[in-house]
Amino acid sequence: MKNKKISHKRPSWDEYFLEVAKLVSRRATCLRRQVGAVLVKDKRILATGYNGAPRGLVHCLDIGCIREKLKIPSGERHELCRALHAEQNALIQASLYGISAKDSTLYATNQPCIICAKMLINAGIKEIVIYQGYPDKMAMDFFNEAKIKVRRVKE
Repeated sequence: MKNKKISHKRPSWDEYFLEVAKLVSRRATCLRRQVGAVLVKDKRILATGYNGAPRGLVHCLDIGCIREKLKIPSGERHELCRALHAEQNALIQASLYGISAKDSTLYATNQPCIICAKMLINAGIKEIVIYQGYPDKMAMDFFNEAKIKVRRVKE
């Protein structure tokens, strides 16, 4: 049997893992923003996460968004939300199964917020690759100080 030549362009690793993050984001239950995150090390997926209420709790999709009701702008008062962020869920999923995130890369559909930034720094993430920004300059300042490279890739 002859080898057939591939007739399509293979995605780069960045494109591949960001597309996985985009697919993961479709599971999100947040009414404001659907975010997906993928932890990767040595071109292998360690864990994924999307934003949504903690396991067993009612999702905003079902009861509405308290942040919308209180007119809280994006990027502010994160504690007034039922959901965990995608990055938090990816780190939690890794820890549930005893998987170290140290020296891994986080692929995410959006730039992490300051709360997630602090967690990612302490988890030992070495690089973050995103599609879109987020209105949180402090998070970017922390990443710069921690010497964590953040790259934005066009969709």
